[in-house]
Amino acid sequence: MSEQAGFLGRPDGAKLAWRRVAGAGPTVVWLGGFRSDMAGTKAQALADWAVAQSRAFLRFDYFGHGESDGDFAHGTITRWREDALAVLDELIEGEVVVVGSSMGGWLACLAAAVRAERVKAMVLIAPAPDFTEKLMAPEIPPQGRAALREAGVWLRPSEYGDPYPITAALLEDGARWSILPGPVPIEAPVRILQGGADPDVPWRHALELAQAIKGEDVVFTLIKDGDHRLSRPQDIARLIAAVGEF
Repeated sequence: MSEQAGFLGRPDGAKLAWRRVAGAGPTVVWLGGFRSDMAGTKAQALADWAVAQSRAFLRFDYFGHGESDGDFAHGTITRWREDALAVLDELIEGEVVVVGSSMGGWLACLAAAVRAERVKAMVLIAPAPDFTEKLMAPEIPPQGRAALREAGVWLRPSEYGDPYPITAALLEDGARWSILPGPVPIEAPVRILQGGADPDVPWRHALELAQAIKGEDVVFTLIKDGDHRLSRPQDIARLIAAVGEF
């Protein structure tokens, strides 16, 4: 069994790229992180697992990410939340296990809050709820704040390549979707994998989410030496075990 690939049209004409493994349900759905794409290590490992186990799996790229249409600088949490809901509603039938990484953990919570009847369980990797307001905004230097005021966009330096745009629209829109300190209206079982050495999402931030989720079946796993990506072989094994639990 191999993956199928396709595109999902959105109301504004943009198309979202997706890949799917047919198999037994519930469908595992991958929600990636900010500026990441569905070809990353963790998403690929889950796709390989799904093929080997004949499990239903779907991954996709948000607007402005990876193989999907759109300018990343025009993306917002509202838009990416709508992308996730469109994929759930139009490409998948029945129950889902939502796997969200970093920003995808926030979007997973936002989607689960309005599709509770379909979300059987959630696995969150270094979840970054409210990151625009609580993690990103406080780190913007004075020159960045000046650029946001004057031009509405700041090119944020990146250790992984070229600078990338952070817009005032992204920051303002993100504040609208704040879910902490909670309560977060999720009753489904949740498993959270969090690196203790994560420089992007402090482990206490992820723990705050775990404590804010209304449901009681929440397990928080702190991987003391783990980074933000949690893509080492031992981290991938923990991810697959968490998904396989459901």
